[in-house]
Amino acid sequence: MSDELLKVVVQKREMHTDIVVALELADLEGNALPVFDAGAHIDLHLSDELIRQYSLCGDPANDKVYRLGVLKDPNSRGGSIAVHENLLEGKELVVSKPRNLFPLDEGAQHSILIGGGIGITPMIAMAYELTHAGRSFELWYCSRSPETSGFLDELKSAPFADKVNLHFDSEQGGKPLNLDSVLQDKQSNSHVYVCGPTGFMEWVIDTSQKKGFADEAIHREFFTVDVEKGGNSFEVYAEQSDITVTVKEDESVADALKAAGVKVQVSCEQGTCGTCLCDVLEGTPEHRDVYLTDDEKDDNDQMTLCCSRSLSDRLVLDI
Repeated sequence: MSDELLKVVVQKREMHTDIVVALELADLEGNALPVFDAGAHIDLHLSDELIRQYSLCGDPANDKVYRLGVLKDPNSRGGSIAVHENLLEGKELVVSKPRNLFPLDEGAQHSILIGGGIGITPMIAMAYELTHAGRSFELWYCSRSPETSGFLDELKSAPFADKVNLHFDSEQGGKPLNLDSVLQDKQSNSHVYVCGPTGFMEWVIDTSQKKGFADEAIHREFFTVDVEKGGNSFEVYAEQSDITVTVKEDESVADALKAAGVKVQVSCEQGTCGTCLCDVLEGTPEHRDVYLTDDEKDDNDQMTLCCSRSLSDRLVLDI
């Protein structure tokens, strides 16, 4: 087995609502797990062909368990349904070591953590880490109602409970959070962190930009997005592998490379996680991801292989 994979067991399972389950994964031998920083996620290997990533929502200071919160999505591509139906207490599985594509910025004077629905999960880990470090922050949890929201008991009793702000649409006449007020008059070096449904995140990002937050001060982690599929065919040369492939109209770069024997690590398949990010040596990518910032996309020196394509007839990739 790869050194990057871990054998774990579901040590504890709690249903917070009918559709939100919290899991605690522990090492099979009871040993300490590799440490992680807030914002990290792990890949759950749910079957040979089904690998999905979930944010770690536990206290990073606890090296005995990896804690996850998973929403049973009616539009699931198989991952959340497999978690809810199969990951019962005592179930053994393989997971990746933690990877962090959504880290806290240590230079921020103040952090504004905004979680929409199940997007609260990485924010909980961030709140623990910021509390341990004695750093300034506030946590906003937006959801439809208390009845559909997980982790409420933990947030109310957490060491950072005084930093937690709850907004339930059902208790506000359906009105969303007054985001203008939340972002008003913040310190010049405040940073915003957001995770949740796509529309919610776009609203937070857009409002933050209008309030004068620089793009590098707005941190985001998308769970799912609608990805544009297909396009014109083009050629890709994988320089390290010395392999040339033609990416067909209905094929992703990742799939074309894997079919030719090039090892490509893919997780979300929607351009949200950055797992398949690759350096571009020549050519102009057509960016269809939400992982890279606008400035990073303008540089055209990186691309996500799972969904992005090419504006040029040929791309040379460092893979």
